[in-house]
Amino acid sequence: MFHRISSSLPSHLNLASAASMPDLRLLPVRTGLIINIFFFFFFFVTQILSCPDQQKQALLLFKASLLSTTNSPNTSISLFSSLDSWNSTSDCCQWDRVVCSSPDSRPRTVRGLNLYSLALRITDDPLPLDAKALVPLFTIRSLMLLDLSSNFFEGQISGAGFSNLSKMVSLNLMQNKFSGSIPPQFYCLRYLQLLDMSSNLLGGALTADVKLLGNLRVLKLDSNSLTGKLPDEIGDLKMLQKLSIRSNKFVGQIPASIVNLKSLEVLDMRDNQFTMGIPSDIWTLSNLTYLALSNNKLNGTIPTSIQKMENLKTLELQNNLLGQYIPRLLFDMKGLVDLLIGGNLMTWNSSITSLKPKCMLSRLSLKSCGLVGEVPEWISLQKGLNFLDLSENKLEGSFPLWLAEMNVGSIILSDNKLSGSLPPRLFESLSLSVLALSRNNFSGELPENMGDANSIMLLMLSGNNFSGRIPKSITKIHRLLLLDLSANRLSGDTFPVFDPGAFLSYIDYSSNEFSGEIPTTFPQQTRILSLSNNRFSGSFPKNLTNFTFLKHLDLHNNNISGELPDFLYENPTLQVLSLRNNSLAGLIPKGISKLSSLHILDLSSNNLVGEIPTEVGELKGMVETPRTASSLSENFFNIFIEFNDLIVNWKKSTLGLATRPSLDIYSLLDLSGNHFSGEIPASIGNLKGIKLLNLAYNNLSGHIPSSFGNLENVETLDLSHNKLSGSIPESLIKLQQLTVLDVSNNELSGKIPVGGQMDTMNTPSYYANNSGLCGIQIQQPCPEDEQPTKQAEEEEKQEVFSWIGAGIGFPAGFVFAVLIVYISGYFSPRTPRRRIFRRSTRRRQ
Repeated sequence: MFHRISSSLPSHLNLASAASMPDLRLLPVRTGLIINIFFFFFFFVTQILSCPDQQKQALLLFKASLLSTTNSPNTSISLFSSLDSWNSTSDCCQWDRVVCSSPDSRPRTVRGLNLYSLALRITDDPLPLDAKALVPLFTIRSLMLLDLSSNFFEGQISGAGFSNLSKMVSLNLMQNKFSGSIPPQFYCLRYLQLLDMSSNLLGGALTADVKLLGNLRVLKLDSNSLTGKLPDEIGDLKMLQKLSIRSNKFVGQIPASIVNLKSLEVLDMRDNQFTMGIPSDIWTLSNLTYLALSNNKLNGTIPTSIQKMENLKTLELQNNLLGQYIPRLLFDMKGLVDLLIGGNLMTWNSSITSLKPKCMLSRLSLKSCGLVGEVPEWISLQKGLNFLDLSENKLEGSFPLWLAEMNVGSIILSDNKLSGSLPPRLFESLSLSVLALSRNNFSGELPENMGDANSIMLLMLSGNNFSGRIPKSITKIHRLLLLDLSANRLSGDTFPVFDPGAFLSYIDYSSNEFSGEIPTTFPQQTRILSLSNNRFSGSFPKNLTNFTFLKHLDLHNNNISGELPDFLYENPTLQVLSLRNNSLAGLIPKGISKLSSLHILDLSSNNLVGEIPTEVGELKGMVETPRTASSLSENFFNIFIEFNDLIVNWKKSTLGLATRPSLDIYSLLDLSGNHFSGEIPASIGNLKGIKLLNLAYNNLSGHIPSSFGNLENVETLDLSHNKLSGSIPESLIKLQQLTVLDVSNNELSGKIPVGGQMDTMNTPSYYANNSGLCGIQIQQPCPEDEQPTKQAEEEEKQEVFSWIGAGIGFPAGFVFAVLIVYISGYFSPRTPRRRIFRRSTRRRQ
């Protein structure tokens, strides 16, 4: 071939040039070599531009670990769809939520993982994830950013694992369920600039080693259970710009070293237990724009030097122990936007009759500051005001028209002496979101145009003298979450019909003059419904089953009749059911055990009959002390909402348990004041979580179950006014929380148990009218105690008689013996009388 090609070459090409041509016989070999080089180069470049296989496998293992720690079916599809791009056939640098180094870097590595909110929320309760699933991530040593927020990981944080991530710059663990203490290895992450561990279950102390995090810009530890003092070494973090440790259990004085943080812009230490005063040199933090120290135990006064903080925009000092007059200088701080100083010991200086603030406030709280007279008119100058709290003062007069015209977002004037009717102009505002006017002297009918203020979320008008009907337009407020109209004089037997899909969750119509049948014209989202202390009558409506989210139903003090329907027990979410003081009759349905979340049941003062079903002892919510918080929070927009009390018979008196948080703490069972008969089911002893058990004023017979000794949390046990017989069980001495035991007016007999709290149950009236009871508690000796006493007295008498006999017999015997010796010696023929006398004399000597 070579020759054929060469013979065909042009003549002007000499051999030399021909010799310089490539050897075409080697062309296939060289082509293959080039292809191999090309593929090698492509593979090499691809490997450089792709994430390392080791890191890719670690990420895939992490995904697999997530799936293995959940029990939900179709987890990979329904819960972790954001990780669908994570597969073995693609480059992990192209995956969602993965950030790699720039393509120019050699080799490319995984630098950041945005793994926030991995699991989809398909129910109200978040899906818990096991913290052990994080283990594969600890092998990716190139990580600089890791965001695991809002995942609800459970378990302790692996300090050893995070110590491998020594290049970490930003670490976000917010809103999980991590427990334990802050791992000491965290303090060795010297490049760390952001550390957010807020909203977890962390405890223990923040140690002095925090000073090792010298590059830290942001430190957030909010909403945990951290304890102890804030270390002085916190002042060594000279680059810190944001320090937020609110809602913990820190104690002691605010460290003086805090003023060393000259770069600090945000300081949030709310909701702790800090004491002493505000550092006098805090004004030297010239970059500070946000200072929040509310809800602590700080005393002293507000430093006057605070007016030097020209960059300060937010000052929150409410709910402390700060005293003296409110400094007028605060209103001269031109940059101030939020001023929240209510709830202290400070009072308004009445000599200030006119005030022209130099600041333009957005939020103002002067709660419990001794304000008197009418609502201060200088507030009308604050044209940008969005939040106003003047509650717990002594304000009088009517609701100011100028305030109604300001379009303020939140108006809180509760616990004053304001009177008159509400101006309709107030409800023309499209900005109004919170209106709290509870416990004043307002009167008249509610304005018909209430529904025009369709941005209201919280409407609280309880404890006034409003009368008439509830305006139908109120149903137009689509954003309404909480409606409290309790303790007024409202009346009527027809009610506004809310859209079933509305957001309204808390409804309180209690303590009014409503009548007719129980209304059910509420949204399906209703969770707390209180209709107590009215004049409702009739039987239970079937529509109550529509409220599938209902947790609290209070209908006490009405005239509801009929039997307890089975459908009432078809709501597994119900936690509180109060039907006391009605006219209910019939039996307790056995289906009551279906109320698996119920931990407060009050059926007292009705006409219920029959035996108490054993299924009552199967109420799971009463087996353990309830700890699940209500899903309807009591804190909206930094406003604490005081829900109306649930009235119960507690410790022999009628009182109110605040709906939050007491209803999440206490577990009650009150069946008193009915006509129950038969024996008390032993299964009630399974209800270890209950604090009050009241079965008084019934016709119960038989013995007190010994299983009551298992009621380890019970504080009040009332079995009085029944027909119980037998003795009080010895097992009750195990009840260490018991403070009230009433078994009066029964047919009990025998000895009252001794030991434990039973020794303190010594109120005689609680045992009265039980002819056979005895014991030290009622100072009535028991027969079995008297017999040993008599026997001991007889033995004592015999012992005394023996000693008396000994006392008499010894001298008599001695004299008798001497007399015999003397006589025998005296008449002896062998011994002269004089010798015997001498011998006896020597013996005496």
